[in-house]
Amino acid sequence: MRWQGQGIGETDTAALPGLERMDGLVRTVTTPEFAGMTFHEVVCRSALNHVPGASAMPFDWTVNPYRGCSHACTYCFARGTHTYLDLDAGRDFDSQVVVKVNVAEVLAHEVRRSTWGREHVALGTNTDPYQRAEGRYRLMPGIIEALASSGTPLSILTKGTLLRRDLPLLQAAKAEVSVSLAMSIAVFDDALQHAVEPGTPTAQARLDTVRAATEAGFRVTVFLMPILPHLTDSVAALDDALRRIKDAGAVRVVFGALHLRPGVKPWFMQWLAREHPDLLGAYRGLYPGAAVHAPKPYRQWLARRIRPLVRAHGLDGRAEEEPVRARPAPRDPAAALRTAAASVRPTGLQPRLF
Repeated sequence: MRWQGQGIGETDTAALPGLERMDGLVRTVTTPEFAGMTFHEVVCRSALNHVPGASAMPFDWTVNPYRGCSHACTYCFARGTHTYLDLDAGRDFDSQVVVKVNVAEVLAHEVRRSTWGREHVALGTNTDPYQRAEGRYRLMPGIIEALASSGTPLSILTKGTLLRRDLPLLQAAKAEVSVSLAMSIAVFDDALQHAVEPGTPTAQARLDTVRAATEAGFRVTVFLMPILPHLTDSVAALDDALRRIKDAGAVRVVFGALHLRPGVKPWFMQWLAREHPDLLGAYRGLYPGAAVHAPKPYRQWLARRIRPLVRAHGLDGRAEEEPVRARPAPRDPAAALRTAAASVRPTGLQPRLF
C-alpha cells in the first residue's frame, strides 16, 4: 500500500487526508466479528475536507471518518478513491477499510478556530459514516457533538440503520444547529438488493430507520438512486418504492440514474455479466467507452416516468441534477398514477434510447 513505501516523517501530497505520513498508521486490525474485513487505523492531521470549487456538490465541506465501505455496493462512485492507496477499487474497497480513529478530536480542534466560518458540513458524501465499522469505532457521536457545539450545521446521508443509535444526540444537536438527514435506498427488491449491494441493510430496515427519524422530529429525504436501467426503472418498481417511502414518513425524494465512474465501471460490468448477462449489451450502449452518465434522452425519459408518481404519492421530489424546489401534490392521486402508466413506454430494450 502507498503508505508502506513512505519515509517516516515525510509527506505524500497525493495521499488521502489522514494518510499523508507513514507514522499516521497506528495498526492494522482483523477480528472474528468482521470476518473478511481488515481495518487500517490511522491518526489524521485534518478532518475537514474542502470540496473543490469546480465541483457540482451543493456544499463546500465534508468529513469522512472512513475510507472503503463494507456495504460493498457494486455501483459505488467512491470505489476509485481506494486506488490512491494502491488498493483496488473492487474487493479491497469492500474489505480494506481505513479508520481515522482520532477524527472527532481533530474536528473539534478545527471548528474551534476563530477562522472557521461555521459553514455547512456534509457527512456520507464519500463512504458511509454508518457502515458496520461504526458499531465498533463509534466515531459519529464525537463528530456530531463537535459540529453542534461549535454552531456548525450538518447533514448526513447514509444507508446504515445504525443512525438510529444517534437519534437522541441528533435531536439535541438540532436544537442548536440545522441538521438534515437522508437515507439512501436504491433497490426495493430483496433478491436484487442482496446481489447488487450485499453489505447493506434491507430496504425495509432502512425504511424503519426513516420512520424512527421521522418520529424523532426530522423531515427525512430518501435518495432513490441509483435507478438501474432495466432493473429498477419500471413503473411498477418505482411506484412500489415511492409508496413505501411515503408510508415510512419521508417528505422528499431525490432520484437519479446510475453513474459509472472510472474505477467503478469494470467492477459493475463484471457483476452485470455474472448476474444479468442479457443486459450487458444494453449497458454498453448506455455507458459506452469512458461515459459516466446515462445519456440525456434516457435521463429525460426517466424523469417523465417518475415525476407523476412522485406527485401522486404526495412527495416533494427532484432529479439529481435539478435545483431544489417544492412540487405540490395533485388533487387526484389515482388520476396521476393512471397518467404515469399511460404516458411512458414499456421498459424493454429500446433502441431509440440506447
